[in-house]
Amino acid sequence: MYEFNYHRPTSLDEARKILGDNDEAKLLAGGMTLLPTMKMRLASPSDLVDLSNIEGLADISDSGDAIEIGAMVCHAEVAASDVVRAAIPALSDLADSIGDAQVRNRGTIGGSVANSDPAADYPAAVLGLNAVVKTDRREISADDYFKALFETALEPGEIVISVRFAKPERAAYSKFPNPASRYAVVGVMVAETAEGIRVAVTGAAACAYRVTAMEDALSKDFSAGALEGIAVDAADLLSDLHASAEYRAHLVGVMARRAVRQLIA
Repeated sequence: MYEFNYHRPTSLDEARKILGDNDEAKLLAGGMTLLPTMKMRLASPSDLVDLSNIEGLADISDSGDAIEIGAMVCHAEVAASDVVRAAIPALSDLADSIGDAQVRNRGTIGGSVANSDPAADYPAAVLGLNAVVKTDRREISADDYFKALFETALEPGEIVISVRFAKPERAAYSKFPNPASRYAVVGVMVAETAEGIRVAVTGAAACAYRVTAMEDALSKDFSAGALEGIAVDAADLLSDLHASAEYRAHLVGVMARRAVRQLIA
């Protein structure tokens, strides 16, 4: 690990100033990706700006038709929250499936969403539940947020402060996990929202994406059988030692059907 300066600001204004004064500064949330990368000397930020001491970033609230989760809320808190469990049980289940106990107690929803790891779980929830990512500058809709591998709509220096999830009619998440890391080889969120059925996939491609053919089929017939025969194109999917692109394409269908079965059981 290379030398760096450590900052622990107490306000967003202070954090913004540090970022503005240091072009090579990086934000630190749970550090589940950044710190290992630094230890391997694959990243060498000049400054780390720790967000853990900024008031309001670790809150969970219920506004009636939606819940809002602060960026610094860790996965274990989402999994254990009575507010989240009552409003969106699938989101609690998803959080409880992330990594191991150490990761769940250090990793944060804001860090996961900002990083947009292709195998992270939260992107499927953000996209599947049509969430809104709130930053210190604006609100970004889920459909506009995920762009490419580790790339989002966030601009340089923009800070995620919370994620707002409208309460769905029903939702379920099904994941085929890597047996060692528990990352999603493929994970699928199926949700019936106020705007209709949404099917969001993580783990299979460079970033989370929706499968509109499955959404259309489920809108006409909400059953696992409605998804039979819908082929997922493997051309743009990931292929690695854990799963080929073709196998990931197959898993998208399998996980989607499992999620639907959870909802109609």
